[in-house]
Amino acid sequence: SQAAKMKLKHNINPVLLQFINFIVLVYSLVTYIPYYILSGSKQAIAKAKQVKARPVNNKPGGAYRSVNSLHCLASVLYPGCDTLDKVFKYAKTKYKDKKLLGTREILKEEDEIQPSGKVFKKVILGKYTWLSYEDVYIKAVNFGNGLAVLGQQPKTNIAIFCETRAEWMIAAQACFMCNYQLVTLYATLGGPAIVHGLNETEVTTIITSKELMQTKLKEIVSQVPLLQHIITVDGKPTMWSEFPKGVIVHTMASVQAMGAKADTGNKQPSRPVPSDIAVIMYTSGSTGIPKGVMISHCNIIAGITGMAERIPNLGEKDIYIGYLPLAHVLELSAELVCLSHGCRIGYSSPQTLADQSSKIKKGSKGDVTTLKPTLMAAVPEIMDRIYKNVMNKVNEMTSFQRNLFILAYNYKMEQISKGYTTPLCDSLIFRKVRMLLGGKIRILLCGGAPLSAATQRFMNICFCCPVGQGYGLTESAGAGTITEVWDYTTGRVGAPLVCCEIKLMNWEEGGYYNTDKPYPRGEILIGGQNVTVGYYKNEARTRKDFTVDENGQRWLHTGDIGEFHHDGCLKIIDRKKDLVKLQAGEYVSLGKVEAALKNLPLVDNICAYASSFHSYVIGFVVPNQKELAELARKKGFKGTWEEICNSPEMEKEVLKVLADAAMAANLEKFEIPVKIRLSPDPWTPETGLVTDAFKLKRKELTAFYQMDIDRMYGKNVK
Repeated sequence: SQAAKMKLKHNINPVLLQFINFIVLVYSLVTYIPYYILSGSKQAIAKAKQVKARPVNNKPGGAYRSVNSLHCLASVLYPGCDTLDKVFKYAKTKYKDKKLLGTREILKEEDEIQPSGKVFKKVILGKYTWLSYEDVYIKAVNFGNGLAVLGQQPKTNIAIFCETRAEWMIAAQACFMCNYQLVTLYATLGGPAIVHGLNETEVTTIITSKELMQTKLKEIVSQVPLLQHIITVDGKPTMWSEFPKGVIVHTMASVQAMGAKADTGNKQPSRPVPSDIAVIMYTSGSTGIPKGVMISHCNIIAGITGMAERIPNLGEKDIYIGYLPLAHVLELSAELVCLSHGCRIGYSSPQTLADQSSKIKKGSKGDVTTLKPTLMAAVPEIMDRIYKNVMNKVNEMTSFQRNLFILAYNYKMEQISKGYTTPLCDSLIFRKVRMLLGGKIRILLCGGAPLSAATQRFMNICFCCPVGQGYGLTESAGAGTITEVWDYTTGRVGAPLVCCEIKLMNWEEGGYYNTDKPYPRGEILIGGQNVTVGYYKNEARTRKDFTVDENGQRWLHTGDIGEFHHDGCLKIIDRKKDLVKLQAGEYVSLGKVEAALKNLPLVDNICAYASSFHSYVIGFVVPNQKELAELARKKGFKGTWEEICNSPEMEKEVLKVLADAAMAANLEKFEIPVKIRLSPDPWTPETGLVTDAFKLKRKELTAFYQMDIDRMYGKNVK
């Protein structure tokens, strides 16, 4: 079984193991009946086995809908709230004095010199200070009115280029109220991509932070001729005299003050209608220059309606930690779900998230420890990192501790696969690991890329909570599918949300058909109110990716390949762009190869590469420094980190490890990388080699490693 494959290996004396297994069996029998009656496990198991989505007709390729929206797709969160400004007004009236947005105060900043001579900035942070729903509403109204004073007109574009923080959400709500079209750009985008987004949308005003203004914006302002106003959310920058003439720098507070004084009594504000554009979101795209996706008010509302339905008991007791980029549809949707249901949102960043995070001074508390969130969203890259860190710590334990952890881990894995929980293991063994995320997480939502089965099961076991895997695109307003909390299967992304329907279209080239047995397979098409308007100023690409059927339903062609299981849950099995035909005619899915090898302790990241002019696969690997250094020591190789990575001898050793893992994962012989390049430097969004969600940018990686590709394909490999 899959659970047996994912079990951890121990080295316990067989006789002692038999005795331990006997004790566990007795414990299970004694506790089974009272637990089964009291815990509601019976209902959870029944729910997990239920059919979650059905095809609306019996034709091959018929659309699947959630069983909760078979006859009518959901599109509105609250009656009459059909635009985002109405949703916030409803929430403000309902939750008036309740806390909404929280930020930690900076008590102290200091420079810490590392042994290498590098200087790291470290911070000591205080408590969270909170703004209520009413506070945020007033700040947003004032900011919107202040922007009008600066000349911003309804239905015109305004850009936000800023880290995830409370002011981002306040600015966004101001734009939704006044019907300004919010152009979002990732804070880590490179210069040319920022210039492209700002010029294509012809913005005259950009909202940013002091740091981004003095680093990223300063270099490119001269290339954005229409820019007139820069608004910094965190006070006046010290160095701003170098900006071109005609560009005025304001603070957010001064614009809000203008808005508070402005006489808006006689002027009827221009409120949006559901079809108006709320956001033009530039995707960090794994290919080419970023595309601006036009997302309307009704698109976002349909999307968050679908998402909220999958989170049971969502409400005022929940605390969400916001640290992913708000310019990413996953984070924006998650925060809007929370805002509309009375939850608190505490802001953080990847550098201050946990006690061990890079910016937190040793001995002081990270954001999760202080906030103790109940809800958290993460991209697989972050979950994979947590998984590897914990497993490295387990390997450093004494033999007794390690074996105890492994026995508890394997026992809980078996119980989870049967639909049961393990309260004793949770409180005695996994409590410490759970505290890494604050100790109160009840649902972890994962999106942005596929999550490996091993990592998902690890998070279920060690963090004692369901991991909701989601699937959606910027083009579908982030909505598509999310697994239900009692569905503990791995490798699937759940049933369609109540706001949309999904069908599979034949893809002949890849050999996927919606008539395949036992599961229909094909390209995933998403239909519903959440499917967006299209790409900004790119009619040709819009026509290619979006179609409208005879019933007027709008469909997004995702380029992802999926299969529907008997219970109506979707599994992503391939991607059209990832498929490469080798010289001998075999098709290789690069994503499949990477998924099989990415979770090795030795591998921090991997990009598989194949060329149709050659008969074998190659790869670029970012090795785990600790693991590779240990492997080099065992093999008697001495040298610096760069020398180890550049060594043909070490490449061969790593290849052996990859080949063994590939065989264990049942990869075909032609799918196993034959040559690799070890990269001494990690791939981060700043390097431009991965997106903000840490998806591989294949085009950029290919260009970066072109010399290595030529070298690896230079000789024929027997």
